This record gives sequence, C-alpha cells and structure tokens, in this order.
Amino acid sequence: MSKIGDIDVGDFPLLLAPMEDVSDPPFRALCKEQGADVVYTEFISSEGLIRNAAKSTMKLDIYEKERPVGIQIFGANLDSMLRSVEIVEASNPDIIDINFGCPVKKVVSKGAGAGILKDIDLMVKLTDAMVKHTKLPVTVKTRLGWDHDSIRIVEVAERLQDVGCAAISIHGRTRAQLYKGNADWKPIAEVKNNPRMHIPVFGNGDVDTPERAVEMRDEYGLDGAMIGRASIGYPWFFKEVKHFFETGEHLAPPSIAERVEVARRHLEMSIDWKGEKLGVFETRRHYANYFRGIRDIKSYRQKLVTTDDSEGVFKVLDEIEKVFSGYQFV
Repeated sequence: MSKIGDIDVGDFPLLLAPMEDVSDPPFRALCKEQGADVVYTEFISSEGLIRNAAKSTMKLDIYEKERPVGIQIFGANLDSMLRSVEIVEASNPDIIDINFGCPVKKVVSKGAGAGILKDIDLMVKLTDAMVKHTKLPVTVKTRLGWDHDSIRIVEVAERLQDVGCAAISIHGRTRAQLYKGNADWKPIAEVKNNPRMHIPVFGNGDVDTPERAVEMRDEYGLDGAMIGRASIGYPWFFKEVKHFFETGEHLAPPSIAERVEVARRHLEMSIDWKGEKLGVFETRRHYANYFRGIRDIKSYRQKLVTTDDSEGVFKVLDEIEKVFSGYQFV
C-alpha cells in the first residue's frame, strides 16, 4: 500500500499526470470515473498566482469527486513559491506538487520546471522551505536530469526525501530529450532500490499500454505509474490497465456509443467550467483519441476540430454515433 503523507493511494496507484490545457476539472473527473487513483491539476505559475492572474487562479478549481487531488505549482523564486503555497492551501487540495520537470523553453528560461535541474541545491532549498510552510504533503515531479551527462537522480531523490518530500514522480527522460526517444526507467528503479528511500517512487513516461504498466510494476519495482499522453482523449486507459492487472486480459474497447457519450459530457463540462468559446476550443485536442482506430472517421474528426460552436460539435457527435453505430473494434 502506497501512502502520500497520510493518504492511502492503494497498491500500485495510477496517477493522472499534470498536463497543461489537458488535466482540467472536466478531464480529471472523467479519468477519476475510469479508475485514476490520484489526479493532478495543470501546472500553475507561482508568479501568476501571486499576481492573481485569471488563468492561474482558475486552475485552482477542484471538486470533491476528484479526491485525492494535487495542485501543481512551478517557479524558481523562493518568496513567490511560499506565497503561492498559502493561496493554494485556500483551495483545500490533498497534495501540493512542485513541478521540477517541465521542459518547455518559456518555463526553463526562468530557471523553473526542468530548468532547476541545473541547480540541485536550489531545488532542495525550495522543497525544504515549502514542506516547512504547509501541513499538506508536498510531492515533486521531475526528470532524470538536465542532460545525459548530468543524471544524479538517485542523489537528488534522496536529498528531496531528506527535506520532507512525501513522494516523487520521475519522468524517464532528461530535459535535453524533451519528449523524444524512449523513456529510460532504469534510473527510476535505481532510485526505488536505494535502501535509504522510503517514500513512494512513481514512474512516468511511455506507459502507453497495460503491458507497460505491468512492466513498470513487476520488472522495475516502482510504486505506481503516472499516466500522461496515453490518457488524452482516452480516460478509459486507467480502467483498461486495472482490468489487465486483475485478469491478464485486455478489456474490450469502449463502443462508439460510449465514446460519443463521454466526448459529449466532456464538452458539456468544459463549457460549464470555462464558457462556450474556450470550452469548445480546448476540448478539441481530445477528439483524435476519442475516435482513434476507426476507419473513415477522418472527415468527421476534421469537423470536430474546426466547428466553432458547441451546437455544431454536438451535431457532428450525433452523426458519428449514427454512421458508425455498428463499428467493430478489432
């Protein structure tokens, strides 16, 4: 049984990764329904929070049905990070997560996200100060290192644990790799196998089939899997992994009717949360996966991502349900 602070998260929990413009409340709710054990918000700028920037504060919205839920923040300025902790606490999350892994240039150039991997002492100092500043469990998401020549993740994880980090999620790539090449889970296993480590060590990167999740659990011995890209537009991934854990067999893929129903609910919730225009726009990134693997779907998918009003999108979803109703997934 893994625990983040006092929170039981089960044997080999599946965690929804924090993803910009993806892991918002509507999508988190859908993933939770389909078996995600812990969900994280999109990453939130500490500077944006203390300036009360609308985009940052909106990301603080969390709902009871999501729990346990972690709010993830990023930044490199100690004062800003501590002030943002106080703002985050007011939303009453279960966990505060620090992003020390985002590879995006605009984040890294400010020394935040994966940029901090160039300054491990600062990384430890920030974590230490934040742990002391809150009663909530503080977790960290990071990468193996800045580049191949500077991988010190075993030492880094140990130092973070020593200042009170409650769990660590490690993406099996360096910042230099971005999302290219294959994730390397061996260094994550080295962290887990360090006899001094006693906090949960979660693996992240390329968990894109149930078999890969089993491999992460059984061959690499990690405490859980953080799922990112495999879940976009496909919240069923969590349920499929759990079914495979229990039975060793693949769950039948969701039917067309199920896909349409969930895509429709996703859009409805998005509009409720962020309004018609943004709701329609930000749900688009999910449609390719909602309807992946279906022959002759391309023209409908094109309509889904180019229609600007929800009424039009709902009509296209109705058409998909009607036209492909008997579709057999192989």
